Amino acid sequence: MRPSRRQPDELRAVSLERGVVKYAEGSCFVKFGDTHVLVTATLEDKLPPWLKGQARGWVTAEYGMLPRATLERTRREASAGKQNGRTVEIQRLIGRSLRSVVDLPALGERQLTVDCDVIQADGGTRTASITGAWVALHDCIAWMRAREMIKSNPLRDHVAAISCGIFDNVGVLDLDYAEDSEAETDANFVMTGKGNIVEIQGTAEKTPFTEEQFLGLLALARRGIGKLVELQKMAVM
Repeated sequence: MRPSRRQPDELRAVSLERGVVKYAEGSCFVKFGDTHVLVTATLEDKLPPWLKGQARGWVTAEYGMLPRATLERTRREASAGKQNGRTVEIQRLIGRSLRSVVDLPALGERQLTVDCDVIQADGGTRTASITGAWVALHDCIAWMRAREMIKSNPLRDHVAAISCGIFDNVGVLDLDYAEDSEAETDANFVMTGKGNIVEIQGTAEKTPFTEEQFLGLLALARRGIGKLVELQKMAVM
């Protein structure tokens, strides 16, 4: 039995609330159970210097956790003067995931910056961030299209993410902190709406896993991401 009493292939309660920030071109408040992330998407008429003159845009992301998102207060990274390695790795993952479904030349020479701020963490903050970021990005692009800033829709597909793991020798979907901290194997899967794989991060925390176990986790992830994509579609209708 899972600590949350969910079935092995059962997601936590997921919600995607759009338009929660007044000034952002796109925003989403995403909840995966007790993991809550506020995502905003901002249109900027500027590009990194290395992209100027290439007739294409860019999508990038920033990620952070509020000091009391966890059981104990975490020092703000701004006060420390630098981001830690985990933060940098996660925001790069979010950016790569979003760019995988965006036609960058169709954006023109503009940058879309997606900010993911974790308000409350209970496992799966990166997967919740990616799933909610797609909704915020969708609305930012819709804002641009409504103002005829772009001629075609640069968003080619959905993208969502979910965690899977082996807990108590059983493959389970969407780990919360109680499972994540004790799992024998922990993996994050990022996939498109068509079911194509964007990225897989998998680690044997205790016991190395077999190919058969990995394929079982992949199958779980496909089902979970399929449900998340349906929720994204319902959110943006």
